[in-house]
Amino acid sequence: MARLPLVSLEAMPVALQDAVERGRYSRMLSSTTPVQVWAHRPAVALAWLGLMESLHNDSVLDERLRELVRLKIASITTCKACQLARKSDAVTEEDIACMATDSASFTPAERAALRYAELFAGDYLAIDDTDFLQLGDFFSTAQVVELGLYCALMLAGGRMTLVQQAY
Repeated sequence: MARLPLVSLEAMPVALQDAVERGRYSRMLSSTTPVQVWAHRPAVALAWLGLMESLHNDSVLDERLRELVRLKIASITTCKACQLARKSDAVTEEDIACMATDSASFTPAERAALRYAELFAGDYLAIDDTDFLQLGDFFSTAQVVELGLYCALMLAGGRMTLVQQAY
């Protein structure tokens, strides 16, 4: 049970209802419960969903890579809702079973992104120039920027959902 009261979907402003419906349709949202908590601040919830939607629907990163990164961060935040949700069919259960950053199951680019995500969520002070050089071997500057934004959003969202028990 969520630690804060939920706003019913019907009581949300229409723009927020529409964003929730788009998020559910695109699989960006696997649960409406977090949004039902955030809806106490509808304009902020709408802005958060807008960023999520932009990174989900208009990304310069591959869908599979985003899902791997999301699941890696979910394993660190220990958010069960985040760990159980599947946003893409491009990641298999075998992929999830071997989420180690050095797994041969992943491409070198995926391993670099997973390492960055792992450090970002668990040991961010260890990220150094070498990590950015390695990312630059596989990704454009825009992709590296988006990877950081995506990691930040997934980390914050997962922690917020877990702390509020909004799953």
